[in-house]
Amino acid sequence: MFDIRWIAEDAEAFDHAMARRGLKPQAAALLALDEKRRATLTELQRLQERRNAASKKIGQAMAAGDREEAERLKAEVAALKNRLQELEERARRQREELERAMAVLPNMPLDEVPDGEGEDDNVEVRKVGAPPAFDFAPKEHYALGEALGLMDFEAAAKMSGARFVVLKGALARLQRALGQFMLDVQTAEAGYAETDPPLLVRDAALFGTGQLPKFAEDLFATTDGRWLIPTAEVPLTNLVRDSIVEEEALPMRVCALTPCFRAEAGAAGRDTRGMIRQHQFPKVELVSITTPEDGRAELDRKLAAAEDILKRLELPYRVVLLCAQDMGAAARITFDLEVWLPGQARYREISSVSLCGDYQARRMNARYRPAGDKKPRFVHTLNGSGLAVGRALVAVMENYQNADGTITVPDALRPYMGGLKVIG
Repeated sequence: MFDIRWIAEDAEAFDHAMARRGLKPQAAALLALDEKRRATLTELQRLQERRNAASKKIGQAMAAGDREEAERLKAEVAALKNRLQELEERARRQREELERAMAVLPNMPLDEVPDGEGEDDNVEVRKVGAPPAFDFAPKEHYALGEALGLMDFEAAAKMSGARFVVLKGALARLQRALGQFMLDVQTAEAGYAETDPPLLVRDAALFGTGQLPKFAEDLFATTDGRWLIPTAEVPLTNLVRDSIVEEEALPMRVCALTPCFRAEAGAAGRDTRGMIRQHQFPKVELVSITTPEDGRAELDRKLAAAEDILKRLELPYRVVLLCAQDMGAAARITFDLEVWLPGQARYREISSVSLCGDYQARRMNARYRPAGDKKPRFVHTLNGSGLAVGRALVAVMENYQNADGTITVPDALRPYMGGLKVIG
């Protein structure tokens, strides 16, 4: 969401930002809607003043014994009341129309974000670690898992349809171990407070983080008007909705390990085999609430926290700066972490770390009170995966596979696996 006053002050900069997002100019249409709303409010104020003046004169006319004038004034006040109700309703509709128009627009990218239309225009920042060298043809995770009898897509499909999996035995434990390992590192060392949020949220929560109204097709709705969360970013960020926090409480850093649910509406025909793109998957999410001044530094800190997991698991990866049209709608800047998958012989996304500025805060009415200042300001919000647990399982399986089809357990995970060294 945006401040219409800022758009009025710098319409050219706003339209330039929208153009970088692949949209036509927006400012003129938004300002026209706002002008209509302001004209209605001006007329409303004029008639309210007239009603108040007429109401005051009624008493004066009655005191002077001028009953005819008093009745005329009463009739005028009654007519003004009806007109005022009409104008109030018009102003409400015009405000909602303006808000709807702004609600579907993406955030403005920072200057350092490269221009571009898709992933081919993203910029590689750095590579960390070398892909493993095998003396055999590496397999994809689903081939490994099915051969071990520990990954069952057929049983899942019978129950739930495509894009689900049943993990068994050591692989189920390995996924649980990954989640617990990530949580332990992020809470004990990176300073995030573990949180157990609801998995079902209302419309307002998803509107606040930017999934609604534009991306409803990628969400799962319940029969009672709630939604399954697509990421724990939604409930964690909404912890500060409709509130004013003191500056001393910032930065606020929270994390959660939750199931996530996505319809993958735009993924038809993509990653149809395996666990890369599922309707249900576990993920550790990292959310920060900061002051505007600290947001950019917090982004670098969050990116380092996510990278630390990959380094400890000794998984090769790269950091990619997303171009303007490949970022999520709420982000001002996004870095992706892409892990190497030997079975696919390519890097695949395992985390996105984003700075959203005050975009979500305005939608949630989330503010803070600066020290020594009575006027609240909007907070800045950040989010990032720390990491996607299912994709981390895929990466471990493929990078730690052996020629005989077994999987070596990374050193960092062995304490969580009861000391098990090899899954066979």
